[in-house]
Amino acid sequence: MKEIMKIRNLSYGLLTAAVLMAGCDKSKLDPVPQTQISDATAFQTPQRVLQQVNGLYAAMKSGQFYGGRYLVYQDVRGEDFLNVTENNVTAFQVYNFTASPTDNPVQNLWGFTGTTNALGIYHVINKCNILLEGLATSPIDAQLKTSYAAEAKFIRAVSYFSLLQFYARPYTENNGASPGVPLRLTPVKSSGNNNIARSTVAEVYTQILKDLNEAENELPANHGSNATGTNANPINATRAHKNTAIAFKTRVYLAMGRYNDVITEGNKLVPVAPPYVAPSNVQNGLAPTLNFTTLNQEFILAMPFDPLDLPGTQNGLGSYYNPGPNGNGDFALNTGANAIINHPQFGANDARRAWVVLNANGRTYLRKWPTLPHTDFVPVIRYAEVMLNLAEALARTTPGAANPRALALLTAVHQRSDPGYTFAVATQAQLIEAIMIERRIEFIGEGHRTTDITRLLQPFPAKGSVGAVPVTAAQYIWPIPNSELITNQLIIQNPGY
Repeated sequence: MKEIMKIRNLSYGLLTAAVLMAGCDKSKLDPVPQTQISDATAFQTPQRVLQQVNGLYAAMKSGQFYGGRYLVYQDVRGEDFLNVTENNVTAFQVYNFTASPTDNPVQNLWGFTGTTNALGIYHVINKCNILLEGLATSPIDAQLKTSYAAEAKFIRAVSYFSLLQFYARPYTENNGASPGVPLRLTPVKSSGNNNIARSTVAEVYTQILKDLNEAENELPANHGSNATGTNANPINATRAHKNTAIAFKTRVYLAMGRYNDVITEGNKLVPVAPPYVAPSNVQNGLAPTLNFTTLNQEFILAMPFDPLDLPGTQNGLGSYYNPGPNGNGDFALNTGANAIINHPQFGANDARRAWVVLNANGRTYLRKWPTLPHTDFVPVIRYAEVMLNLAEALARTTPGAANPRALALLTAVHQRSDPGYTFAVATQAQLIEAIMIERRIEFIGEGHRTTDITRLLQPFPAKGSVGAVPVTAAQYIWPIPNSELITNQLIIQNPGY
């Protein structure tokens, strides 16, 4: 809130100075608001509209969202990381479940919903809404308008899904009857008009799926090539296409416990038998080896960075998980008895062991994003996730013996990194357990752990000096931020805060 007030005070101060300097010049006392200037010009040409579309991705990859912090918050609430620095700036209160309505992570991830917003999720949503409104009257080609609108719908869906994972109870608890988040579908262009009640979790998921279904129908099959990666068309890995919307639907349906729908969507991208390569649109598939420093066919969507476009200090994944110059990253890997790096499924011959490094100070760190400053790619969704989402859905809908197709998908993901490993699973329960362990190995640090815990209505496990957090605890989800409570008279706080 302090940061927001500083911005507000600065804005008011600049406005006062401008009025004083204008003197008696009435034209300067009644300037055209910047939002009106943008409305008048920003959607008149394809080039200007494309700038607005690129701005959506730029907002999405801010340090507060997919530039790093959203993924970090997801993972450090789980049991596979231990905090080293006790620094509230870098998620200590998220890690130990003491986040309050006034804490920066809670407020900045949400993002202020007025015009002086922080670069949080509602900022992204607002930019999507502005683009959709502007496209409605834009004179550019109709097909191009439809395609650009689909990208905005996709990003809006990702944004609302991300909000639900922290600020609302899981859909699976009561079929989404709990309060969700305010469903803002029109632009906020001026102060005021912020009062809007929380929609239910189910209502927000309905909008998410509406946006994703429309995006699937309206997005291009590809961006000029049916391949992806640095040697093909990198845009296919950094801008949404049909496969992107389909892939994300498998994540949404999995979070909702709608396993048959996961199977329907997953079947669009994953063949029944190997080779596991998407049969249409973009040739997404498992990469022979996995790294996050170059694009490959596995990235269905990723956020790119370069030395002139960084996620910001103390935002990038590498800055959280790599051992720093003084030997201390903010979060080390848990090495306790129940830690994922000690699980027998994560064997010594697994190539993913290259991500696990022992530092000179005796701590063990994650080196998935080794480049500092952070210029590695941040995954939004990978083909391996679609395969494991599909495998889990198949396993959960097949009682008794282990589903053979689900086992084959699990094996394919694991043997990409450990070719000699075989799964000794025979029952549904054994297969599901192996899939959940594989998710912890494959996606460690990629922002999945909170959702994987909450969608199954499990407690957050104890770690280090932090005790377990039961499903019934207020801290199981985050509070609504104070910045929203101040500006929105219809919002209600989550119980216990």
